Amino acid sequence: MIYDIRHVTTYSYEAQVSFARCALRLEPMIGDGQELISHTIEIRPKPAERTARRDFFGTLTENVLIETAHRNLRIDSRSRVSLRRQAPARDAASPSWEDVRDIAFEATSLGPRSPVGYVFASALAPVLRPVTEYAAASFSPGGGVLSGAADLMRRIRNDFKYDPKATVISTPLRDVFEKRHGVCQDFAHVMLAGLRGLGLPAAYVSGYLRTIPPAGQPRLQGADATHAWVSVWCGNELGWIGFDPTNDLMVANDHIILAIGRDFADVSPVDGVIVGASKQKLGVAVDVLPVG
Repeated sequence: MIYDIRHVTTYSYEAQVSFARCALRLEPMIGDGQELISHTIEIRPKPAERTARRDFFGTLTENVLIETAHRNLRIDSRSRVSLRRQAPARDAASPSWEDVRDIAFEATSLGPRSPVGYVFASALAPVLRPVTEYAAASFSPGGGVLSGAADLMRRIRNDFKYDPKATVISTPLRDVFEKRHGVCQDFAHVMLAGLRGLGLPAAYVSGYLRTIPPAGQPRLQGADATHAWVSVWCGNELGWIGFDPTNDLMVANDHIILAIGRDFADVSPVDGVIVGASKQKLGVAVDVLPVG
């Protein structure tokens, strides 16, 4: 499957900004059945400096310096991506979750794909007893890690309401869990925290969903902006498997990966600092169109 992706981010400031430094994580990743065919970013006003590097997790981060005074900033990212990915069946055979937990803690590698880097609490996905107990209901003794994670994903989809007005990214996980309202980032953080509370490796994934659903299928939640889901390490043979708790979907060819990290703080598509304005208005528009 080939997709054309356009991601436009705009900032409007109440007063003139004299200086801006931004970190952009807008280039889709390569690997996990995903091939990047092309990618461009147009920035207005034109930056004085642009440098790029790959972070620990393999995400290309472009650092942009803007020294031209401005009241509007526009970042227009365009990509073409080819996907060839197949999701396992939810009830497919997999190691017990206890075995996966023990193997993960025995890992000797500290590389970006090593499971041991994703078993500990992070700032936006802290380990909380109520969340751990909630997740534990999906993992019976000796049960397969794949079916357990799929059941947890299904329960989050059923028990939590998608509500863009309920939270902001700084809303504490405890509040999200108690209110059972939020958006894809919140649901991914709940699933991460529950899995890590059980000692299971889980990573936060930022990306896109196809904008136009197949004929006869409903539009997916979160398709108009960047999306978030969870990648769970299911043992040495199965490796990392994607789970989308917002839509109760195993990740296959409807999901395009932008970045992977421990939580949203590692993968924010655009962040940075400005000098000059106290208030700003943010706009994000995303189109993901299948082209072949």
